[in-house]
Amino acid sequence: MFAAAALTLALPATSASGTVAHAPASRPLYTTAAPVAMLKDMDSGAILFERGADKRFAPASMAKVMTAYVVLDLIDSGKLSRGAIFTVDQKTYDKWNGSNGGSTMFLRAGEKVSVDELLKGLITVSGNDAAAVLAVGIDGSEEVFVNRMNTMAKLLGMTSSHFGTPNGWPDGGVTKVSAADLITLADRLIRDHPGGYARYFSIPRLQHGTAPDGTPIVQPNRNPILGNIEGADGLKTGHTSEAGYCFLGSAKRNGRRLILVVAGMDSEKARRDEAERLMRWGFEAWEGRELVPAHAKVGHLDVGQGDAPTVAAEAAIPVRMTVPKGYEGGFRATMRARAPLAAPVDKGARIAELIVTPDGLPPQATPLLAANNVGKGDGWDRLRTGFYRLTGW
Repeated sequence: MFAAAALTLALPATSASGTVAHAPASRPLYTTAAPVAMLKDMDSGAILFERGADKRFAPASMAKVMTAYVVLDLIDSGKLSRGAIFTVDQKTYDKWNGSNGGSTMFLRAGEKVSVDELLKGLITVSGNDAAAVLAVGIDGSEEVFVNRMNTMAKLLGMTSSHFGTPNGWPDGGVTKVSAADLITLADRLIRDHPGGYARYFSIPRLQHGTAPDGTPIVQPNRNPILGNIEGADGLKTGHTSEAGYCFLGSAKRNGRRLILVVAGMDSEKARRDEAERLMRWGFEAWEGRELVPAHAKVGHLDVGQGDAPTVAAEAAIPVRMTVPKGYEGGFRATMRARAPLAAPVDKGARIAELIVTPDGLPPQATPLLAANNVGKGDGWDRLRTGFYRLTGW
């Protein structure tokens, strides 16, 4: 069952008497011609704007972000090495070379290439060939790897998404996502694999392969806000005739990270202009106010049958309340969790959410992590836990 506990946190504004100053919130206005658009403040969980957020559509090459998540998860769990070498087989080359398979990092049949280089090609230049070589190298076929992608999507809570290819190539409508799911994917990738995100998602250009005249092939990153918006550092564009021009992007400025989706645009320019405008609006019309510093303990949760009766919940990053510029209201804060937790509990596991509700605005949710390990207990531990719950000692 879920349990909620009220928390006492510093309030952003008070009157002379010391009571909270309540003022009605006025949401900043934003209008767009984009059929699908969504903007989230990652630290607070606040949705700043949404239009068609749950509409399912073809993601085109934005599907490669899921491929990247799966590969990074394998690397960080020790099941795959960045230095592992995969060979480009003839079948994969014939299917995905530049003349047949759209965007490419110009891999050659028989070429041996590292996972590290393939990830760079996957994200920086949207290599369809890179996605396929990763899939085949990891699981023996694209089809088996796609099963892995869909399993991961379910684990991440992407309830509206299904993948049919590792690269988003048109597949008769099998691959579908929603903006809300893409935001979830980007949020989890940045939180769960920060090292991989920093390593692969903001490379300005990629040099790989040689042209027929022997000169190196250099391709720029296709991210339309990279270098144009302060703090922009990811994620991925997409385009097919079915999907239109799409973009999943993120930027971090003064400690605040925003994630956006725009989809269904009718030109590359329209996609770039809308992404830049929406991201600037998010930073300029809204502000984040820090409520909890990074690594602060927010509360404790009961642990069933553990070697300790409770585990501390902490904020992995500074928790900010996102409000319109000049906001003068107060807020309520609660910690929500499914309690008691079942042992074992691993340090760093998500165990709760901090729910902050500013006056006149929707609730904002930030995940809280276990601050320490709690192992399975023996009979004595369970007896001691029961005594603790009865007495508080």
